[in-house]
Amino acid sequence: MFGYVSANGAELDKAQRKRYSAVYCGICRSIRDGGSQFARFGLSYDMAFLALLLISLYEPEEQTGPHACVLHPCRTYTDNEFIRYAADMNIALGYYNAMDDYQDEGKLTAKAVAGIFEKSLPRIQSAYPRQCKAIQTCIEKLSQLEREGCADPDACAGCFGELMGHILVYKEDRWEPELRGLGMALGRFIYLADAAVDYRHDRKKQQYNPFLAMGMEEDWSTWEQYLVLAMGRCTEHYERLPLVQDKKLLDNILYSGIWLEYRRRQKGKGTV
Repeated sequence: MFGYVSANGAELDKAQRKRYSAVYCGICRSIRDGGSQFARFGLSYDMAFLALLLISLYEPEEQTGPHACVLHPCRTYTDNEFIRYAADMNIALGYYNAMDDYQDEGKLTAKAVAGIFEKSLPRIQSAYPRQCKAIQTCIEKLSQLEREGCADPDACAGCFGELMGHILVYKEDRWEPELRGLGMALGRFIYLADAAVDYRHDRKKQQYNPFLAMGMEEDWSTWEQYLVLAMGRCTEHYERLPLVQDKKLLDNILYSGIWLEYRRRQKGKGTV
């Protein structure tokens, strides 16, 4: 479900590409240091957006270093408290999602994946109890709705939006309402985009899809209206935040990159 919130690389200048990769590599290194080598394979570019947003809002001190890793020896990496936070949220999401798959379907592979993230979980739960509880609760609630064949896409999308809202709220301060609103709308977009892109696959495999559950025929025009509305709400909250640092890079992600990734997945599924 994740992976939509990424940049349009073709529209980034050299400095922006370097910054984007440095933040991504910083999160990857933090996952390694706070989790394990294998946990790095679960990293999504969505977490780079999370880190960039919070960095731009709170403007923390940063450290940079060369030689991000063996695979990217020419890249630099960036480290600060929000990069480490994004890494921890990636680990928590990976663990709770894998455990939900294991409990629902008994997949041993899912249990093995959860084990990759598990050793870091007590530390993350202690540092971010609200976020971890919200991730666990929302994933369980969403899984229950899907098992019941919920015919209300808004209920499912709202559940995932609640999860994203909690993750974007790093701390409960004056920026909480806007960050929560941004996260909730972004989460709704991600869930509904994923449902649209997977519609044909889910219909063929007779798997749950909220649009199938409500008896809706394939209707890309209507689905895109849902997505435009969700992203409109997202950017309303986003534009109210006093962002300066990395604002152009964040604009690229929200106004271009997300839609580019959505179109790419459409084509990949043979839908356009």
